Amino acid sequence: MTRTIRIGTRGSALALTQTGTVADALRKAGQEVEIVKVSTPGDRSSAPIAEIGVGVFTSALREALLNKQVDVAVHSYKDLPTAPERGIVLAAVPPREDPRDALIARDGLTLGELPPGARIGTGSPRRTAQLRALGLGFEVVPIRGNIDTRLNKVFDGELDAVVLARAGLARLGRADVITETLDPIQMLPAPAQGALAVECRVDDVDIEHLLRSIVDDEATRAAVTAERAMLAALEAGCSAPVGALAEVVEDLDADGSVIENVSLRGVAAAGLDDEGVQLLRASAVAGKSEAEQLGRDLAAELLDLGAGALSGPGRESR
Repeated sequence: MTRTIRIGTRGSALALTQTGTVADALRKAGQEVEIVKVSTPGDRSSAPIAEIGVGVFTSALREALLNKQVDVAVHSYKDLPTAPERGIVLAAVPPREDPRDALIARDGLTLGELPPGARIGTGSPRRTAQLRALGLGFEVVPIRGNIDTRLNKVFDGELDAVVLARAGLARLGRADVITETLDPIQMLPAPAQGALAVECRVDDVDIEHLLRSIVDDEATRAAVTAERAMLAALEAGCSAPVGALAEVVEDLDADGSVIENVSLRGVAAAGLDDEGVQLLRASAVAGKSEAEQLGRDLAAELLDLGAGALSGPGRESR
């Protein structure tokens, strides 16, 4: 392919770093690449994500793609609406970074070492729900901003700790600030956390095949497919108090042959207010080719347990 491939991305340091990994893979394969920065409503607002609306970081990139200003769009997968976008195809899901959440606390403390009343910053209802459910008496403080803005709230003494995605810190070379990587038993990450979504136009078959052959990671795609199917079936947005983590694992079938399955764990908050929070948990395993159905089945189990409180009036499907 002789054309220059224009890759659209947000202009943040993290977005540019993430896009750079895709661009580097294409250049290594002999392709000419140009990175195009696209400003999104989420970059221009400091309001909580839940207030700004669906697709806050992704809609402008998708518009640029459909308008043929760019040929490829790279997103943090967890920011994407779960509903498909007409005219756009998910061409590739690159290998995933560590999907876990990370604690950055004063004095090198871990979560268990922080005292009751410690002020922990996060902009995520999912993290808020799971922190409160630990019953350790933390004060959870809502925050927005880029990684440095959030970290500085700890370094300047405004907060005792913040919780961020480990993947973003690792991609920016900032993993050294992490005082504890949180076990998924304590805090399940957001569906598709640590994964990237690489999109192109559905009629751009050459670009789609190129991306799939060079950038796509089959195991990552299967895992995040299960996680996102669970999220979609719960009719919950990326700002909802829902966590999920899937892994591709090797098992033996009845004949003793090695097969690959997807193991999925999910958590949903049935209530989140000043009185406390109830977390509902479920897990299941299915064949790798059944990842999407696995996610839907686990969502149905969570709904049976009482997770229906997540959907309803005012909740836009993502």
